[in-house]
Parts: sequence; structure tokens; C-alpha cells
Amino acid sequence: MALTPSTMAMELGSGAPPFRLPDTDGNTVGIDDFADRKALLVMFICNHCPYVKHVADELARLGRDYEGRGVGIVAINSNDVANYPDDSPEKMKQEKAERGYSFPYLFDETQEVARAYHAACTPDFFLFDADRKLVYRGQLDDSRPGSEVAVTGRDLRAALDALLEGRDVPREQKPSMGCNIKWKPGNEPSS
Repeated sequence: MALTPSTMAMELGSGAPPFRLPDTDGNTVGIDDFADRKALLVMFICNHCPYVKHVADELARLGRDYEGRGVGIVAINSNDVANYPDDSPEKMKQEKAERGYSFPYLFDETQEVARAYHAACTPDFFLFDADRKLVYRGQLDDSRPGSEVAVTGRDLRAALDALLEGRDVPREQKPSMGCNIKWKPGNEPSS
């Protein structure tokens, strides 16, 4: 398990890059589908990564806890499925059902959306306000596989709560950590 930090390259205040991708049910979902939401959380995840597996139940809880509060939530898998077949759209559909994800789980086959967001690892989180300006990019919490730290979603939940309550989201943000996005050969972002 190679530990990769998120790049934190997207500057706070940046606009949300647009996307329109297929979900696990054969629908196409885009950023405009969340126009009426107070906030938008974009999560880069996958099925096979031990870091995502470690927090998957908390991701499902986040969906249940915040979608009813006006937060649009979407998960995106950008991994190369030719070399990582456990992340295929068919397996994504199964993963969504088994985990109880209430949010759309999208497949970024071209990896263009991951590149636009400067996503580097799974999981990688990006929270945007009602104007779709970035207010948080960083970790879910301090828990990692094999650690004794409980998975609580503390950091991301604090950012969500601050945003929904009209408070400033803390600008000190820690990078997420996880497996690197599995880029297609020749498609790796330049450093």
C-alpha cells in the first residue's frame, strides 16, 4: 500500500471544474444537477483501495447525514479499470449497493475530471460552497488503516458544519492520504 497525499493544488476559492459522467445506474450526472444545493462535496474514491475501504462506512454515513441538509454529494472513480478490474463500473454498482451509498457514484473513464480537480489519491475530498467556490480540500479525519484512531469524519464534518452554519471554514487543512489514482499508462499528470 503506497501512501500518497492529496496535492492540495486547487486553491481555496477556485471554481468547481464542470463534469458530466455516467453513474452506476446508466444515468449521466453533472455538476449542474446540484445547482439547487447549498454545498457540493466531490469525493474521488474507488472500490479496491484499502484507505477507501477503511472509511467507506463513514462515507455512507456522510451521505445519509448531509444530503438532507442541502449538500450535494458525488463520488467519482477515475482509476484505470483495464489494469484494476476491481474498479470497473460493474463492480462500482455492486460496491454502491453493498456500502449503502445514497449519492451518485460516477466513472471518469478518460480521467479528465481527476486531472481537472488535481486529485491524486483515493480518497480525495473537495467541498464547494453555494457559489461552487472551493472551501475545503483535505482529509476526512486522522484515521488510517491499521491505526488505533477511530473513523469519525471529523475534519470534513467540521468543514461541512461550518459552511452550512454560515461560519468560516478553517483554512488550515491537512492533505488526505490514500492510494494513488491508478492512471492509464501515459496519462499520469506531470509533477
